[in-house]
Amino acid sequence: MSHLVQHVEVRSAYADSVALLQVSRTVAALPGVTAAQVAMATPLNLEVLTEMGFELPHAGPNDMVVALRLADPDPATLTTAVAGVDAALLALRTTRPAAAGQAAPPRTTATALREAHPGDPVLVSVPGASAVVEAADAIAAGHDVMIFSDNVPLEHEVALKRAAAERGLLVMGPDCGTALLDGVGLGFANVTRPGRVGIVAASGTGCQQLLALLDHAGVGVSWALGVGGRDLGSAVGGLATREALRRLDADPRVDRVVLVSKPPDDDVASALASYVDTLGTPVTTALLGPGRPDLTAVAEQVLADLGVAAPTWPVAGQVLRETRGELLRGLFVGGTLAQEAQLLARAAGAPHEVVDYGDDALTQGRAHPMIDPALRLEQLAHALDHPRTGVVLLDVVLGHGAEPDPASALVRVLAGAARPVVVTLVGTLADPQDLLAQRAALAEVAEVHLSNAGATRRALSLLTGGAR
Repeated sequence: MSHLVQHVEVRSAYADSVALLQVSRTVAALPGVTAAQVAMATPLNLEVLTEMGFELPHAGPNDMVVALRLADPDPATLTTAVAGVDAALLALRTTRPAAAGQAAPPRTTATALREAHPGDPVLVSVPGASAVVEAADAIAAGHDVMIFSDNVPLEHEVALKRAAAERGLLVMGPDCGTALLDGVGLGFANVTRPGRVGIVAASGTGCQQLLALLDHAGVGVSWALGVGGRDLGSAVGGLATREALRRLDADPRVDRVVLVSKPPDDDVASALASYVDTLGTPVTTALLGPGRPDLTAVAEQVLADLGVAAPTWPVAGQVLRETRGELLRGLFVGGTLAQEAQLLARAAGAPHEVVDYGDDALTQGRAHPMIDPALRLEQLAHALDHPRTGVVLLDVVLGHGAEPDPASALVRVLAGAARPVVVTLVGTLADPQDLLAQRAALAEVAEVHLSNAGATRRALSLLTGGAR
């Protein structure tokens, strides 16, 4: 490492974390650059940069840090790399001029709403603290809202959903990563065949797991209304869930509804059960919790109710290493998949440590790990080498908005894995990442499952010496 050249500078500038991720990737591909991180100086990002070996000057969360590592000591290489950073950042600020005869695109939500078709849903993706203003404008103008933003204060969510309920509108989110509106995917949604099943989801990756399982079984879904992971908590009380259920029940094209959620508040779950009893459309519930069915079991129940035989859920690859430690270590990008794994491990009495890298606490100032995998990849390397690790359990979630080739970076880390690895690969054949190619690449270094419950049970069996 001594021959490598490091360059770190702090700039008084701001850019979105997803945009800076693309800047980092662009600069990292330049000749002579071995590492490039351009990021806002949030505590989490500074920690990542320090662990990457960069010596950092003082910087605050409103500063931008440019950190470069170069293999070539030639000053011209550094000049070129810094110029590459400048060019990439300039491209972020450059807007395409309107073509002749075309109006410039609107620059504010209020302006855009004046031009929108009545009833068109509005997608909000701004820093969480600012989301309430944009969403409130949309609700006041009579539009449903999908709030992709995370880290939205709970009191803002409650206020928005109460305002929407008074107007018969739907707030999807906050932190709604997945929605499917009459076959049109938003956020991280998977590409599914159309069908007469509708999903109401207080869970993004829980919804995606159901989409993937049902699609594999040949059952289509045209509606998946995400309501945000806190909607079935006591503070929100299921406000958006009720509206979503009401809409799907009123739609003659929907024959069956599935309600999926992270563990809900008991009183809210009970009240929703009473509400479901008043609906004419059958509703299957997938509310995670101790003693409740896992998501795969729910998918199989839906198939049975539809008269469709449940397939054998696909498994590819094999376990390549012997189990040595006693811990199941789960490193997840999907919060519901992580909670499902925790519930199964707890029920089995197995020692486990499961981390959701998409949790709000780990995404402040940085992109979701389905977009930027850097933090999980770094922790994965540590987990693979830790003496207490017995089995590593991972999820890879495909779909719109997710990184274009998640397997490639994982394979590089897992190629020399010292522990057995089991992977849940959630996706459909029509997803842009190419499900079969992703599965084939991961199967070279791990055992790959479509069912998260199946993957978790397989990982748990390895801790106790079980074999396929």
